[in-house]
Amino acid sequence: MSLKAKIDADIKAAMLAKDQAKLLALRDIKKAILLEETKPGASAALSEGDEMRILQKAVKQRKDSAEIYKTQNRSDLLEKELAEIAIIEAYLPAAMSEEELETAIKSIIEKVGAAAPSDLGKVMGVASKELAGKADGRAISEMAKKLLA
Repeated sequence: MSLKAKIDADIKAAMLAKDQAKLLALRDIKKAILLEETKPGASAALSEGDEMRILQKAVKQRKDSAEIYKTQNRSDLLEKELAEIAIIEAYLPAAMSEEELETAIKSIIEKVGAAAPSDLGKVMGVASKELAGKADGRAISEMAKKLLA
């Protein structure tokens, strides 16, 4: 079942359950998927990687908003954003642990033959493709910098 079909089914379930928070988050994801599918030059169906990228972008936007609300002491809006993050993260694959990430990046470093911090670009190019959807880009970058230092 594609992500879009799963989202549609979950929207119907949220409507029947009268779960407004889940309904709003799912509609927002559906909107992002539809925009991606209908933009000029896009193919009709999205790949799984594109779907994960959309979900990760939605989570990142909400985390950024949550940080702003936290600094402004807006607990009402902060709770809403955190609830939406939890709903969206349920559709993402489980994130890699720090140990798994370190192991994966070590193997990538060996594969590309990186030895110094100046080789970070080579490592990041391969790592961001191989670990897409499994780890956050910032976490990948920090681990690669740490291992190349």
